[in-house]
Amino acid sequence: MPRTITVVMNGDVLLHDGLWTTAEIDAADTGRGDMDFRPLLSDLKPLVSGADLAVCHMETPLAPRGGPYASYPVFSVPPSIVPALKWTGFDACTTASNHSIDQGFDGLARTLDYFEAAGIEHAGTAATRRASREPTIVDVNGIKVGLVSATYGTNGIPLPSEQPWSVPLINIAKIKRMAARARAAGADIVMVALHWGLEYLHEPTDDQVAIANQLTKSPDIDLVYGHHAHVVQPYDKVNGTWVVYGLGNMVAQQLTSVEGVYDGNACRVTFHERRDGSFRVQRLEYIPTMITPFDGVHPMRVLNVPQDIDDPAFAQLRAQLQATDDRVSTVVTSLGADKRGVTEGQ
Repeated sequence: MPRTITVVMNGDVLLHDGLWTTAEIDAADTGRGDMDFRPLLSDLKPLVSGADLAVCHMETPLAPRGGPYASYPVFSVPPSIVPALKWTGFDACTTASNHSIDQGFDGLARTLDYFEAAGIEHAGTAATRRASREPTIVDVNGIKVGLVSATYGTNGIPLPSEQPWSVPLINIAKIKRMAARARAAGADIVMVALHWGLEYLHEPTDDQVAIANQLTKSPDIDLVYGHHAHVVQPYDKVNGTWVVYGLGNMVAQQLTSVEGVYDGNACRVTFHERRDGSFRVQRLEYIPTMITPFDGVHPMRVLNVPQDIDDPAFAQLRAQLQATDDRVSTVVTSLGADKRGVTEGQ
């Protein structure tokens, strides 16, 4: 009997101070510590926990418990986001980003320690040289999924002199080698997550297109997807392999007039086993998401747009939900993904 697996990937987890305030307001209501991020994410829980494998992207390093915390431009964010991600249903998180070493190697290692303590797999940054060479492989009911994560850079912050291997930078040959190692280690499916592109630009850059063209030629890579632009970017098929250029933000509070930073989308991919034991993408869906802004009184929320758009409980937000749905759908399908079978899910 051929096996099937569904994987959900979400956009950037980018914690600004308004989100900490939200978590403090919610904690006062729920009684869960000083900060509770669960209400922020609760609307996504059915989607995330309903997948066989759910992968988040932690863009910022985590602070010691109790802080000090720092928002943009050099982040150090509350670690209480981690149990909330686990509660929502995330099984793994990619960690390579331009902010990976905002707090040096210690901040990078501490972030990975928090994930390990919560039982969340991680891919990308590494606390040891050995770990930097080993692909992350997640076993999902006997189907092994390899995760490879890399970033375009670190905002000009030099890599730690004694741990230059701690942040994987985008290098096509190295990514292909890591994917091949994952395959050799038994991965049935290999997904590559890239922190790339230009902020606030919906269209993939020439560099993104060139990198995608090279990586999709590898027989070891089954899907390429990305983060960093903070707005949604298109889905496209390149050399027969799907590329999701950018998922936008899952959680953020960016104070900019740029339209779209409060839009995001979850990508849900269904892999189906072929007769030869390999897996192919059988179905690819996008689920628009929307962040409600912080107005100083009402805490922020991340909403599943298709799920909520006709729900009477969200009637006052219907216009905004519809606008997000329209914007996300337009961008995701702008390179013709809808003509190749990509659909909007819920």
